Amino acid sequence: MSKHQGMKFIPAPCIVDRGIVINHDDIKRLLTDMCHVYYVHTIDGQVTSEGKGFIQEIFSDCNQSTLIANKNIYINIYCFDYLQLSRSTENESYFDLIQDNRQLRLIPIARPSRPQAISKDIDAETIEAMVTEVLSARLDVQLDDEEFQ
Repeated sequence: MSKHQGMKFIPAPCIVDRGIVINHDDIKRLLTDMCHVYYVHTIDGQVTSEGKGFIQEIFSDCNQSTLIANKNIYINIYCFDYLQLSRSTENESYFDLIQDNRQLRLIPIARPSRPQAISKDIDAETIEAMVTEVLSARLDVQLDDEEFQ
């Protein structure tokens, strides 16, 4: 008799727009595609720091810290007990990383929905002139370097 017989299968949670996420892989997956965020760090409900930053890395390591400095954010998900996913009154998602009395709120700063399209009206002559200019400038730099050596 298998040890799994008699055990009822419990499906994984399904969280849509709001909820609490405790699985570290799920937290990492939620945060990975964020780049530019507004963050608010609170302890005991008091704001200790806030600003804008770029998420550089999201990792899991029990020996490293979460760091925010110089507009760079390095998040160690082991520093937090869970993530609370919420929606604002403007229907925008935000993410609260919670650990005891500490909360790090991450609010994604919207990216442009589509990068500005480059005009397709550039003709071959213009492209050739641009390439020639770049190659000429590169050759000038190389010649200058040779003169000083």
